[in-house]
Amino acid sequence: MATETTSIRTGMAQTSGQYSTFFVADLFFGVDVVRVQEVLRFQQMTRVPKAPEVIEGLINLRGQIVMAIDMRRRLGLPPRSGDQDPMNIVVRTEDGAVSLLVDEIGDVLDVDAATWERPPENLDRATREIICGVYKMKDQLLLVLDAERTVDLVAGNAA
Repeated sequence: MATETTSIRTGMAQTSGQYSTFFVADLFFGVDVVRVQEVLRFQQMTRVPKAPEVIEGLINLRGQIVMAIDMRRRLGLPPRSGDQDPMNIVVRTEDGAVSLLVDEIGDVLDVDAATWERPPENLDRATREIICGVYKMKDQLLLVLDAERTVDLVAGNAA
């Protein structure tokens, strides 16, 4: 896995792979399926006093305490409408499992290495910081999420 991430960041040829996809507003993201622990409906959360704004709270996942990051806040997007509950996509990082609160879960997609490109310059800064590349799909771009950077930057915001 580290080799794949390294090759993406250095611009070397990316291998084909599978990505679990999700939407945040009109952005279409994918995370490597080997990083996805599970996908859940909205879970009740415990708020964390003085936590960075992007942390929605903590969930108890069968005895495992998991931090939940609101991806809309993480990306500087407006909040969801009041009647729309987010979905949880639980990903494994070096520091353990983290839940990403997203608007909608997509499918698992197979991607071809020939469609991979570096992140476009016209993406806003918040989005560029947490992706490591894009795949050109038929009707849209699949933004490849770097889960480590997403979580690390949250920790950096806490300081």
